[in-house]
Amino acid sequence: MSLGSLFTAMVTPFNDDFTINYSEAQRLARYLVENGSDGIVVSGTTGEAPTLSKEEKISLFKAVKEAVGEKGKVIAGTGSYSTEDTLKLTKEVEKVGVDAVLVVVPYYNKPPQKGLFTHFKKVAGNTSLPVILYNVPSRTAVNLDAETTVSLSKIDNIVGIKEASGNLAQVAYIISHAENGFFVYSGDDSFTFPLLSLGGDGVISVASHLVGREMKKMIEKVKNGELEEARKIHLRLLPLFKKLFLTTNPIMIKKAMQLVGFKVGAPRLPLVEASEKETEVLKETLRSLGLI
Repeated sequence: MSLGSLFTAMVTPFNDDFTINYSEAQRLARYLVENGSDGIVVSGTTGEAPTLSKEEKISLFKAVKEAVGEKGKVIAGTGSYSTEDTLKLTKEVEKVGVDAVLVVVPYYNKPPQKGLFTHFKKVAGNTSLPVILYNVPSRTAVNLDAETTVSLSKIDNIVGIKEASGNLAQVAYIISHAENGFFVYSGDDSFTFPLLSLGGDGVISVASHLVGREMKKMIEKVKNGELEEARKIHLRLLPLFKKLFLTTNPIMIKKAMQLVGFKVGAPRLPLVEASEKETEVLKETLRSLGLI
């Protein structure tokens, strides 16, 4: 099975009244798969999943899949802090025709490792879709330990993980001990080059909204053994990676997409728009890369 190496964690475009702008979502999705992305993650952290209703998510999955067709994979974010809710949404998206689901570590309720293992095992056992785990302890308040990930990799349709722990030792353990064919993706643009150098498979990216072709080139350079060339691309893009996380994601990437001409709108509350100072810092970085 091959999913790809570069996925964009797509923002959810909103109109001025904060309803979803489905036509702009489709335009953005087509743009992304034409500019380096092998596929798109819809309704993840960057897509403001916590503020989207179940009905909105399903409509968004349908719209994006319709837009990209067979040109790119569509991965649906279906995870939440409730196992039952995750199961229900995952079952419903099977009918939409998405290619896989991204299931985040349950947040807020802080389950122990046994609870995490059982949660993911139950989700995987109730869907025919490939399941990608999503470990982001800065958001969830609990880490999916490497040993738990390795155990989960033995389940047939758990095919990979988006690793955003920032712990390279943990990532290295997963890469070296997980089942053959288990994908390990960086969940942090800044960690993509180190993760690839350890033998990881790619990235589920925020910055690829803006520099998808360059990121794809960096990934290919590492896989071809051209580490010095890949390192140069990484270092050139590193200021952008950092500025996009100057404040809570997706505040900065939404502002950046507005600046390059996409009608993505402001984030829904409780998130807010980038401040004037943050916007100026972002503009400077975008100018230095020739993006505006």
